[in-house]
Amino acid sequence: MATFLIANMVYTDALVALFAFGGIYAAGTFGWQTLQIGVFGILLACAGTLGAFVGGRLDDRLGPKRVIAGSMIILLAAIMVILTVDRDHLFFIVKVAPPEPGGALFAAPAEQAYLALGLLIGTAAGPLQAASRTLLIRLAPAERITQYFGLFALSGKVTSFMAPLAVSLVTAITASQKAGMAVLIVFFLAGLVLLSRVQAPE
Repeated sequence: MATFLIANMVYTDALVALFAFGGIYAAGTFGWQTLQIGVFGILLACAGTLGAFVGGRLDDRLGPKRVIAGSMIILLAAIMVILTVDRDHLFFIVKVAPPEPGGALFAAPAEQAYLALGLLIGTAAGPLQAASRTLLIRLAPAERITQYFGLFALSGKVTSFMAPLAVSLVTAITASQKAGMAVLIVFFLAGLVLLSRVQAPE
């Protein structure tokens, strides 16, 4: 249980930072304004709802630990691909037309790629959060479930500043948003390693 609560603390912290800096990263990379960031946030919320629904079905079939691990692997892959997307390049090498000032919403290929990756992140975030609660229920003694839900809520908030702070510091030191976002890979990998040590009941 202690290992799971620490893992939850680490990957939830990374998820908070990912959502907090997703719009900021897009503003710095593509010059998105309030409208684009707002629409992006709404689409992510819709994707998260759909993902939680699908994740619930997978939770029933595969168990919550596998759903959490799968969600984190998707998030890791999405972040790594995002780091290869720039205003006028995809995957570092494919040159594309950059966004035009005052152009149509998400018209540039790089913006569309970022939007697709953002929807993938939203879809994975829903099951990650939902399955974490399911795993807690399976791990906690029935007579102390309320106590453990309190600890679970605390573990998701007590260090919620760490990943955003790490992203901010690395971005400031390197003067690179990509370097700052890459820090989240470390957090998700740490969460995945800790989760692998959790002995989940069948």
